[in-house]
Parts: sequence; C-alpha cells; structure tokens
Amino acid sequence: MARITIDPMTRIEGHLRIDVEIEGGKVKDAWTTGTLFRGFELILQGRDPRDAWHITQRICGVCPTSHGHASSMSMDDAFKIKPPDNGRIIRNIIEGAQFMHSHILWFYHLNALDYVDVVSALKAQPKEASLKKVQAKLKSFVESGQLGPFANAYWGHPAYKLPPDVNLLAVAHYLEALEMQAKAASVSALFGGRMPMTMTSPPGGVTHVPSVDDLKNYLFRVKELQAWIDSVFIGDLLAIAPYYLGAAGIGKGYANFLSWGVFEDASFDPKKRLLPRGAIFASDFPKVHDAKPEDVTEDTTHGWYKDGKPLNPAMGVTEPDYTGYDSNKKYTWAKAPRLQGKPMEVGALARMVVAYASGQPTAKKLIDDTLAKIGHSGHPEVLFGIIGRIAARTLECKMVADSMYQWGLDVIENIKKGNAAVYTEYKIPDKAQGIGLWEAPRGALGHWIDVDNKRIKNYQCVVPTTWNVCPRDNNNVRGPIEEALIGTAVANAEKPLEVMRVVHSFDPCLACTVHVIHPESNRIMDFKVS
Repeated sequence: MARITIDPMTRIEGHLRIDVEIEGGKVKDAWTTGTLFRGFELILQGRDPRDAWHITQRICGVCPTSHGHASSMSMDDAFKIKPPDNGRIIRNIIEGAQFMHSHILWFYHLNALDYVDVVSALKAQPKEASLKKVQAKLKSFVESGQLGPFANAYWGHPAYKLPPDVNLLAVAHYLEALEMQAKAASVSALFGGRMPMTMTSPPGGVTHVPSVDDLKNYLFRVKELQAWIDSVFIGDLLAIAPYYLGAAGIGKGYANFLSWGVFEDASFDPKKRLLPRGAIFASDFPKVHDAKPEDVTEDTTHGWYKDGKPLNPAMGVTEPDYTGYDSNKKYTWAKAPRLQGKPMEVGALARMVVAYASGQPTAKKLIDDTLAKIGHSGHPEVLFGIIGRIAARTLECKMVADSMYQWGLDVIENIKKGNAAVYTEYKIPDKAQGIGLWEAPRGALGHWIDVDNKRIKNYQCVVPTTWNVCPRDNNNVRGPIEEALIGTAVANAEKPLEVMRVVHSFDPCLACTVHVIHPESNRIMDFKVS
C-alpha cells in the first residue's frame, strides 16, 4: 500500500491538500484538508448588517457576486422586503455574468489540462493558418524552457487520450477563452460597477438604474458570448467527450445532490428559479425532495474546531482549535455540513440533475440532446462523475447565456412600461433573523444572519466547497470528494493525474471553505507533515 500527498493542489482557488492510500492500483482511502486559516464570520460580529454584503464578497475573488447576493438576500429575508422586478432581473444579470466567467475559467484554465496534452499539440499537422500560428507560438514557448503553468504537468501520461490535432485546437481555444472571460467580466461591471466585488446589489435590490442605451450595449456583449459558447465551448465538449467516455462513472461518489436554486423568478418561489431548489438522494433517484435550511447541520468532529454536537447554522458556533494533523482525528479547517444527516454534492452537476429531475424544460432538453449524441439516451445517471461535471458546467453556461439575453429584453420592456424601479426602501429592525439561500458557480451557498440591537450578533456561511471538500463526520462518513476518490485507478502513483481529475471536477474553492480567523491574534497556522 502506498500513501501519496498532493500539497498544494494546483489549478484551484485556495490551499488544498489531498492524501490518498493506493492499494492494488486503486484509491482505497482519501482525506481532504483545507490548510489555510482565515476568516469572516467573526469579523462581522458587532457590525452594521449592511456591511455584510460588502465584506462577504471578500470571502472569494472568484465568486464574490454570489456571496454578495446571498448576504443581501439574508437581509431581504430578515427585513421582510423584496426587490422590484427590475431589481430582481438585474441581480440575475450580474450573477449570470459571473457564472459565465467562472465556467469558462474552470473548463479551459483550471480543468482542461487534466485532459489536454499541451506538448502533444506540437505533433499536430494543422491546415488552418490560425492553428499554424498557435502551434508556432507554442513551439517557441516550449523551446524557451519557461513553461510557467505548464511546467510541472504530466505530459505523455497514458491517461491522455486526445490526438495531437485535437490537443492543438484545445490550446487555441484555451487562449481564446482568456478573452471571453474578460468579456463576461465586463458584462458584470456594466451593472455592478466593477468585477470582482460588485457595488450595486445591497439589501432591497440594486442601486444601478440602467438606461435603454446601457441595455443595448449589454445585449451586444451577451450576443457575442452566446455565439462563442455555442460554437466553441459546446463544440469542444462534443469534440473531446468521445475520447473520454470510458471515464464515465469515475469519481461518482455518493450521488446525493443539493441545489438551493439560482436566478430568481418573478414569484420569488425558489422551486421556480431558472435552476430550481431541491435535493436528490441516490436511494430514491430521481425523486426531488424539498431542500430545507432547517435540515442543515455542521459537524466539527474532524475539523480544527472545538468539539460539540452538529449544529444548524442559525445556531452555529465557530471556535478554532488547532491540534495538529492526524487523519484519524482532526485534519482540516473545514467543517462537515450535512443535509438530513447525509453528505451532499453541490455544483453545476447537482443543479442540472435537480433541474432535469424537476422537469425544467431547457435543462431537460440540453441533457437529453447531449445524452443522445454520446449514445446514452434516457440514462442521465451516466453523467454522475467527472465527465458529467464537465458536461454540466458547459450546458449550464449555455443555459445561463441564453437566459441573459431575454433578461435584458425584459428590463427594457419594464422601462418602457414605466416600471423602472430597482430598489425597495427599508428600516433595520432592532431584532431580526434571516437566511439567504442561493448558488455560486461552485454550488449551494447559504448565509445566516442574526441581528440584535441593529447589529450583527451572529453570522454563519455554509459555502459550496465546504459541502464538497468537507471531512468525515461524527459517524466517520467521508465527505463527497473523499468518497468520489475511492476506487479511482491510478496508473502511476508518482504522477497521480487521475486523482487530480476527480478533485478538479468539483472545482474546489478553499478561500470560501475556510473562512474563520482568530479574533485576537489573526495568526495563520503554518504546519508541515511528511
């Protein structure tokens, strides 16, 4: 038996360590460790509640918009207010721009290098002048020896399946995607003032009142993104998928899925959001269960926090207690969230599976069409695993981009009808409690706020990667990534590409996951283990 440690795990946001035990060429056991100790929940105590939507965006520079919206929604709930219709739609637009940005970033720049052999692209024989130009640049780049992010990859690994010509095309699109990320960010900045850390979505709605000219500019940019997503992004998924269909089922994990829902409907019913709220358990798939915040608990048995019984975030306690790394006891700064006592996978796959099983027509058509093209019609369960997580991100990106164009038209129509209001006035009550349940690109996001004497008494966040990267709970049940790694075949323990594929498929964000800092010392805990 061999035990390997990947520390740090690269091509993610934040600081993650992965330990796996390999026996007979397969992963027998696994541990996920958040290694950075930082914080926000304690920082918020005693502050004006309106500070929270600004401060919580700093939890993560990749998905700040989602934190801002979840925070504002927690106060919408606490203060008993709702945004006007245009406020609701513009929040959706700002969120949608972040989703497009994040999905393009993840597919091409964080995940693709697990499947695309960049060095192999030098063997391609392109006919198009544009690809010849990319290949020439790549050749000079490789010959320079200054490979930067490409330096320590496992080029030539037998798990790479793409032929040289497809690898070259993927490298070309890797470069194009950098520009498309910027375009998506600019869409967010049109209404949010900047990106990241937008400035216009406080409790009550939004503070930017767009003109028709603003919206025409917006529609032009969205149309450009739509065209690229349809022709390049979706095209790359379908071009690459046939070479990796043998990986279907790898990294399946528990196949329990949670979505709080995202992109608000006019009814403000979370089950009617573009991507609806719901939970699916493997034991009775595809039944969709109600997802209720009161069914959430967080466990600290294997996290570096003081022991106690699992608590609902509304009564959550955050008391750091670092005791050293011990995979049999405490080994991470992450807590272990559970829904009805069960570990849940969150993210694009969870959202799309819940939407599909709920009968959401756009999600159902996209998934059915994709299943037909890869020869698995009527079997959505084939998507459970690393391949499904890739497909779900791509299809969701298209779904969001298409919806964003219509949202722009809806705002214009409201303005023409004289319904241009974007914000609802409110007063902060002396005492109030609220919950904002939303989705970041990486999955289910919840903010719980408790206000007393017009100040924040308690604030708790349960964020996407906490669900996915969490440790074992008090019943010694592994977290979703840990479980997904079990049984993964590893061809070469010294080049654990297959392990990286499983972890990257969840797109971990450790900045979100470990969001606690010592209130007195602000000391970062530094440790090394062999």
